[in-house]
Amino acid sequence: MAGRYQITCINQSDRLNHHERIRDIGGINADGSRWKISHDAAIEGIETRQWCFFISRAGRDFEVLVAMSKYGRRYLKTAEDRLHPESLLALPECP
Repeated sequence: MAGRYQITCINQSDRLNHHERIRDIGGINADGSRWKISHDAAIEGIETRQWCFFISRAGRDFEVLVAMSKYGRRYLKTAEDRLHPESLLALPECP
């Protein structure tokens, strides 16, 4: 069974395209320590069912999934986002 992790922060790249802007995702473990992994590692973990991720907003959890851009690039977004990963891009920067 995949580990389930809440994403609480991201690091953005300087790319202009929405599907290329997230460089890292991160969160806080149950013991209070921080975790952070690359965007590509998160995609691989989701696709191999090693991990699943979600964000919480307004008391609700939203699953993070892998989407495909029109350029053929895989990227992360929440199930509620339309085309762009707006919910993830709204998170604060990871330390």
